[in-house]
Amino acid sequence: MDINKLKKQWQDLSTAVEGIDYSVSGHDYNVSLERDKVRDFAALMLEEGFYLVDLMAVHVTPAIEVVYQFAHFEARCRVLARAFVDDNSEMPTISDIYQGANWHERETRDFHGVVFVDHPYLYPLILAEEDVDLKPLLKDEANLKDVDAVRRKPPEPAPEPKPEVKPEVKPEAKPEAAKSQEQS
Repeated sequence: MDINKLKKQWQDLSTAVEGIDYSVSGHDYNVSLERDKVRDFAALMLEEGFYLVDLMAVHVTPAIEVVYQFAHFEARCRVLARAFVDDNSEMPTISDIYQGANWHERETRDFHGVVFVDHPYLYPLILAEEDVDLKPLLKDEANLKDVDAVRRKPPEPAPEPKPEVKPEVKPEAKPEAAKSQEQS
């Protein structure tokens, strides 16, 4: 895997590619996608030896955001790709590219109401058939947060430590009895 070549391909498909500190976030790259590039991105990731770890949604403003997490089979490289649904809460399916997306897309539809266009079996997975319109993870408009408020922010740099000033140590005066014993 040539990461520089891969990052160039990601940049061609995305609006932003950001390198992240793995030890802080658990992933190496954030990739922001337009919804019409999600399938192309997923196909590229499969071609490059990545597997789909997870697919979920977050209800924020300006819209519901679908988050895809990919990891590489051989090298430690984890990628979070994000895309907002359209006005109809639709997102193209990737279940024909990654079979494991089938379950995740159905769950995301159950809980957030995201419709994955061209999904072959988008029936309720967890909720009962009569609860199809429930969407339990959607928030009230008053409780929605802006997408930037829920994103991980880089940690503040630690302040530089102040140099420690050591007190001057003076030799102790020996008591008179100790001096007289040393002289004898």
